[in-house]
Amino acid sequence: MDERTPSLLVHEGEEFRLEKLPLGSRVIYPPESLPGLGNVDEHIDRALANPIGRPPLGELLFSGMRLTIVFDDLSLPLPPMQTPDIRQRIIERVLELAAAKGVDDVELIAANALRRRMTPAELRRVVGDRVFQSFFPAGRLRNHDAEDRDNLVELGRTRQDETVEINRRAAESDLIVYVNLMLTAMSCGPKSVSVGLGSYRSLRHRHTVEALRHSRSFSDLPDSALDHPCHRMAALFAESVEVFQIETTVNNNTFPKPLDFLNKREWEWTLKDQASFLAARRANTLLPPAQRRQLWHRMTSPYGITSVTAGAPEEVHPITLGHVLRQQLTEVDGPSDVAIWGLPSFGPHNVNSIMNPVLVMSLGLGHFFNLHRGRPIVRPGGVAIFVNPVRNQFHPVHHPSYLDFFEEVLTETIDPVAIEAKFEERFATDPWYIHLYRNSNAYHGAHPLHLWYGGAHALEHVGEVIFVGGDRGVTRRMGFRAASTLADALEMARDRVGSSPSITYQHTPPLAVADVR
Repeated sequence: MDERTPSLLVHEGEEFRLEKLPLGSRVIYPPESLPGLGNVDEHIDRALANPIGRPPLGELLFSGMRLTIVFDDLSLPLPPMQTPDIRQRIIERVLELAAAKGVDDVELIAANALRRRMTPAELRRVVGDRVFQSFFPAGRLRNHDAEDRDNLVELGRTRQDETVEINRRAAESDLIVYVNLMLTAMSCGPKSVSVGLGSYRSLRHRHTVEALRHSRSFSDLPDSALDHPCHRMAALFAESVEVFQIETTVNNNTFPKPLDFLNKREWEWTLKDQASFLAARRANTLLPPAQRRQLWHRMTSPYGITSVTAGAPEEVHPITLGHVLRQQLTEVDGPSDVAIWGLPSFGPHNVNSIMNPVLVMSLGLGHFFNLHRGRPIVRPGGVAIFVNPVRNQFHPVHHPSYLDFFEEVLTETIDPVAIEAKFEERFATDPWYIHLYRNSNAYHGAHPLHLWYGGAHALEHVGEVIFVGGDRGVTRRMGFRAASTLADALEMARDRVGSSPSITYQHTPPLAVADVR
């Protein structure tokens, strides 16, 4: 954390710019990037041979068994990592062990839940050429389908009467090997299978307004009511199928060499870094918006792998979470009156796609607002300022239900409780949305509603939300205000929090989790 006031880099969609904050403003920087592991393949082998709470993977494999390998989809990491992807490296090693034990019945499933299906090219990039060519043509590498009634099975109900329904292939396997990549504190863990391979009937219990309103932080698991249904479901699921979980973490080397200055604090920039920034900004500005977006989405990150841990999900996850927090946790002395975040053009739900207004809301109020433990970085009734153009644009293939949600639902109400009561069933069961989810590359019909609920706690916590550079009509429809400049936004905030507010800027990416005391 830094309380100097240098010129600060602020992301605004596909662009970035330097801003000067008022004297005394506080900046939350991520910790220094941790070193990556020296020989990743050796660490993979060591984890598989010496798991926690499970026998070595080789001892769990046998001829004639049904093995299902499940892996995180393209929503992680962001930006995508440079190839070979860590999931590819692990899957290849698991397949080698399976082949040595004579295991022939092997299938691979992307755990995309209600997110869109990955394209063949996207699957190939994650698992690598050899795995793709061996499994995809034979139909043994595929996306999970949360609406395929013939290939879902109900395992029972939790004590709270929550339906536990997951992918049939996984449920009927002798062993599931789950390959995780944990980018944030809110991901992975025992819930991975029940979430990634769940049906809408199961996942709706996790994404209720009630649960999300009472999640004080998605990054602080004891305070995340979002996780509680998942763990109840995972416990029931564990009674039926054995899961061998492999979790990995990465460091904060988010940007490749030409953009390496983005990994540094601005006041540490050398003359070369300053020249690189000016050149990159000018080149970025000269490109049309569509080409600029494509350029950012093609960017890949030189992450270093910081841990590989395998074994029983409930025993692996606390260790993995410790590695994530070791990289991202930053101590912060209390909340401020005003908090500022710059929102980039990429998030977990618009990979190779467009950042639409609902996704901007979710990224800001659902994800970035929740990058804290303890208390939020902004006090109750304070002002949240996000920098993003918030354009009225939607990907017609990926986000058809988002467009309808924006045009039909938000023109009637922005209240998550009212939306859930009146619209969720309609969007979740609409035959056309289901068809597009199953046969095209569209997000599930209920997905935009669930993301809108994800901002429920933030909306109750803050007194006002302002978007710098946001389209005024778009932001107004979502219940927010727009400002032309950051200075204008801070002036608007003073009307609510006083003439001399305390200000905190959370500098992301790279990611930082604020430990607010």
